[in-house]
Amino acid sequence: MPHAESPESSMEFDPPTAAPQTAQLPATDTAKANLEDLFDDDSESDEFTSSIPQPPQPPIQTSSNGAADPETMRAFYQRLFPFRFLFQWLNHHAAIPTNDFANREFAFTLPNDAYLRYQSFKDADALRKQCMQQVPSRFEIGPVYSSNPRERKTLRKSAAFKPLSKELVFDIDLTDYDGIRTCCTGAKICKLCWRWIPMAIQVVDKALRADFGFKHILWVYSGRRGAHAWVCDKKARDLDDKKRRAIAGYLELLRGGDKGGKKFHSRKLLHPHIDRSYRVLINNFDADILDGQDPWLEDKPATDLLTRLPDAGLCDALAKKWDSAPGRSSERKWADIKTVAETVLKHQKDAKAVVATRKEIVLEYTYPRLDAEVSKKLNHLLKSPFCVHPGTGRVCVPIDTRNLDDFDPFGVPTVTELLAQIDEYDRTHKKEDVDMEGTRLGEKKIPDWEKTKLKPYVDYFRAFVSGLLKEERGFKREREDGDAMEF
Repeated sequence: MPHAESPESSMEFDPPTAAPQTAQLPATDTAKANLEDLFDDDSESDEFTSSIPQPPQPPIQTSSNGAADPETMRAFYQRLFPFRFLFQWLNHHAAIPTNDFANREFAFTLPNDAYLRYQSFKDADALRKQCMQQVPSRFEIGPVYSSNPRERKTLRKSAAFKPLSKELVFDIDLTDYDGIRTCCTGAKICKLCWRWIPMAIQVVDKALRADFGFKHILWVYSGRRGAHAWVCDKKARDLDDKKRRAIAGYLELLRGGDKGGKKFHSRKLLHPHIDRSYRVLINNFDADILDGQDPWLEDKPATDLLTRLPDAGLCDALAKKWDSAPGRSSERKWADIKTVAETVLKHQKDAKAVVATRKEIVLEYTYPRLDAEVSKKLNHLLKSPFCVHPGTGRVCVPIDTRNLDDFDPFGVPTVTELLAQIDEYDRTHKKEDVDMEGTRLGEKKIPDWEKTKLKPYVDYFRAFVSGLLKEERGFKREREDGDAMEF
């Protein structure tokens, strides 16, 4: 999608060369773009009680394939989406609306695939109201601008409208692994290839915390085949494009196409971050790559592997060994490289070259493959947490990095399942014991999302936002104390 360019700062930014101590913490359709003019940008939104339970609703009729139709999405926005916590997250204040939210760009993808940019809202209820009216299949979050995005056309000078801040974001998608996936391609995923996602999260999260000092990093399931990272620290939100490019480049290792093997930024192989990542990833290599993917089982990829080795005599010896044993597994072929090298190679220098090549191959098959362009621009939009993926119907829920191996993308609830869970919860309570707001008499009112399998994900998000707000309040107190001393 097209993006407005944001001015670059002249401030130099050098990525760290060594890792300080880790902080531990728990289709744009341009022809349809003019649809934004059909909506009244200046209309006052009615107040919606987005943070309190709603009265009992009749059972929702939903589609059977998990994909969300407009009426299903309307029910989702009305009853399940955590607008209150999303508002607090982007507002950086628990209750009082600030320009961090009011001047934030939202972009809606409507049911007819029209793409509506430069939407903005004064508070959570205004956002909820428009979601219920237009039932977007998804919406994306952009930067905070210097003025209200809806009012940009009223400015006398277009240069007065510019992006000021936004979370530093990262995108990991399994389609970028198609050159090394043997189990699936394209939009398809399975539990074998999903293993690349926790590997990538582990490496990127560690680098962001240890090497850059970021603390508030939210990882979110994309709804089908990937994950997004939102780095929410204030110093991350205030980065200009130059610094964002520097961080993206720091984390990028692989370059070039899939054919003939990936090429490396050779000097980076000596960097402490890469060495640390290798020590983490080698633990996944045997089970997830050699056994899970078996990448060199067939003759062609096995031959390509041999071309990577630095010694012709070693290649010939391995080729003969493998030709004599058709169907030899990748695990055994990988072990052969080491054992045959010990026999064939006579010089220490040649042996070291093989060790270095093996390290390159491990990194090629395990190191994160980021869509770096997503991270480089302040004005890049990214799908909001808790949106519904229109193809799978699954909710884009947060991923608890403390339990990465426990996250199952196939166990993430779909919107139709969640709405059915609300109905089932309400059916289990006797009608005579339920008041007009859908809660048992004498008990605390229960939001609908608490009645479903969405609850642990919302609870995790709420705790994350709480930690971020606590730090924001600390910054505010420091500024106020500093101002008080100037007299």
